[in-house]
Amino acid sequence: MAAGAWRAAAAAVVAVAVAGLVLGGGVGAFPEEDLVRRLPGQPIVGFRQFAGYVDVDEKAGRSLFYYFAEAQQDAAAKPLTLWLNGGPGCSSVGGGAFTELGPFYPRGDGRGLRLNKKSWNKVSNILFVESPAGVGWSYSNTSSDYNTGDQRTANDMYKFLLGWYKKFPEYRSRGLLLTGESYAGHYIPQLTDVLLTHNEKSNGFKFNIKGVAIGNPLLKLDRDVPATYEYFWSHGMISDEIFLAISHGCDFEDYTFSNPHNESKSCNDAISEANGIVGDYVNNYDVILDVCYPSIVMQELRLRKYVTKISVGVDVCMTYERYFYFNLPEVQQALHANRTHLPYGWSMCSDVLNYSNKDGNINILPLLQRIVEHKIPVWVFSGDQDSVVPLLGSRTLVRELAHTMGLHVTVPYTSWFHKGQVYFDFLAMNCILIYKLAGAP
Repeated sequence: MAAGAWRAAAAAVVAVAVAGLVLGGGVGAFPEEDLVRRLPGQPIVGFRQFAGYVDVDEKAGRSLFYYFAEAQQDAAAKPLTLWLNGGPGCSSVGGGAFTELGPFYPRGDGRGLRLNKKSWNKVSNILFVESPAGVGWSYSNTSSDYNTGDQRTANDMYKFLLGWYKKFPEYRSRGLLLTGESYAGHYIPQLTDVLLTHNEKSNGFKFNIKGVAIGNPLLKLDRDVPATYEYFWSHGMISDEIFLAISHGCDFEDYTFSNPHNESKSCNDAISEANGIVGDYVNNYDVILDVCYPSIVMQELRLRKYVTKISVGVDVCMTYERYFYFNLPEVQQALHANRTHLPYGWSMCSDVLNYSNKDGNINILPLLQRIVEHKIPVWVFSGDQDSVVPLLGSRTLVRELAHTMGLHVTVPYTSWFHKGQVYFDFLAMNCILIYKLAGAP
């Protein structure tokens, strides 16, 4: 999603979501073997970090890797925020933890870290999980496990949380915020649904779910996909002729990942032309940023040169610096990662995962409705420069959900300001509407 303004706005989302929680208790037991004493090239900080594995299927040998950063201050009184990146098949550790909302960013030389001044662990303890198995350092000893989909991903994350709570029992009663972006628009609502089912059936432990927040989320394929090409056209990235060809030639009502263009040659040709024009010279996740050229940056990293490229205050080469950093043996050792010595290097998005191409077609709106009906606050937020899952589709879908539930506007649509700065004109009305319905302050 957009790499600039959304970070501070999303941090405000978490801050609002945790506001009013009164949580006590001191620092409890923690797994000494998972304590990260210090990462290579890491600035000195006052909070603890942990990283390691939680087994989710011992028989199959399936295990998920996590990274956890305590809140910078008063961690014992702060809730727990889970963050998942999407893909499907991309790393929440490489994405959320070390290039988006975690406490550190990679340094320009790829051999160290620098502080993220807008980290979410200013207001919450934050947990990042590489999910499903086959992503990053998460793995299975059963190769068929890499053929997977939404249902197993949600069930494995449920087992992961139960196992993680055994490592960190003091968090069992903490408020739990479930957050993510992109294909986590599937992961997070589906996981929340599984946790709600657990709560309904359990006579003992229940997950203390305090809120759900999903950014630029894939919710309904037949609306989110055409929104990308509407976004291209509205931002002058493709011509009227190409946009009209897509609009007239593609039947998005029947669009699926497994048969994306319905074998329509006119649709195929128009979409291919649009994607070709946008090409590699535009960062689809933030269209106003510069792009980084991998062949140049990787050569400079190997030569130990600082290669940080700055665009509107953003290092656009972080993805390559991150890749270089995580593949350093000393970094993996410090993180207790890669314990099975995988036959491939760490990468942001998995090359071994074969994720179901049918699950992307699932309509997530009914799950959001169920969550809201359980009086759980739901936030849908977007970086307005993201063309991959743009705000144009999300805005329509949230309004559709509100209409289905018979909800009414409580706050007029407006720009969202934080400390005198506008962040994005997106869903202020609908987010607040659903949030208020769920009984939030």
